[in-house]
Amino acid sequence: MARIVFALAGLLFFFSVSNTFVSADDKVLKMSTTTSTESSGLLNVLLPAFEKDEGIKVKVIAKGTGAAIRDGMDGNVDVIFVHAKDREVEFVEKGYGTKRYAVMHNDFIIIGPASDPAGIRGSKDSAEALKKIAAAKALFISRGDDSGTHTKEQEIWAAAGIALTDHVLTLSKDGKEVKVSSKKPADSDSWYISIGQGMGKTITFADEKRAYTLADRGTYISYKFGKKPAVDAEILFEGDELLANPYGVIPVNPEKFPNVQYDLALKFATWLTSARGQGVIAGYLLEGKQLFFPDAIK
Repeated sequence: MARIVFALAGLLFFFSVSNTFVSADDKVLKMSTTTSTESSGLLNVLLPAFEKDEGIKVKVIAKGTGAAIRDGMDGNVDVIFVHAKDREVEFVEKGYGTKRYAVMHNDFIIIGPASDPAGIRGSKDSAEALKKIAAAKALFISRGDDSGTHTKEQEIWAAAGIALTDHVLTLSKDGKEVKVSSKKPADSDSWYISIGQGMGKTITFADEKRAYTLADRGTYISYKFGKKPAVDAEILFEGDELLANPYGVIPVNPEKFPNVQYDLALKFATWLTSARGQGVIAGYLLEGKQLFFPDAIK
């Protein structure tokens, strides 16, 4: 009799533990996001606050926006948090996501050495600044990774009226080779370097090479004021309307991918755009400098 009772108790314990594990797994949200949310340090304050409020952990997969969007298109994650609005809208229109929630914004900036060899300070707009870089054949580092920043860079080159040529870069992603097709200035092999890296590594590489690059303000502030040693690169151009950088969060559509945890994704999107989430974003400062500005609650 004692053996039966012991066996039953063991079974009850097993099922209890099993249920606990299932419950824990159900509370882990898979998110693919741009490297700038991670490199800027924002996720280090945002996600612990979300977990504390909602009891949901977030597994972060940080990569370029293009790759993050492809994760959503493949149904490999529950939610995407990115910054390429036109591509986000298309993601929803094609049924991969349920809705784009406007979360926050900052802006892009052109950074480089204080000596400013191409003389871009005082340019009337970002297109003129890139024209000067091309004319001077001054070293320019491109992320080249199909990210939101890379997309914006190509947009500015086009606005500058610079002749562009097709460019293909082979990247290694998750043990697989991925070809990234893009446009780059023609006849630029001597001064234009595409490295296929995230924002933080691109800023660091440009700083080491005393080169220009396009960066998001949040990651630049983090590398200028939040890390030691700090980068020397300075902001040489800013303030153009073309440099606006909005971020959105999109739950992946459960009708297309029944495996996704839509309930958790919706909680995350709702929390991010609530007064609480927006307050955490607005309150994230480095050396008194605000890295991101809320868009859901003014």
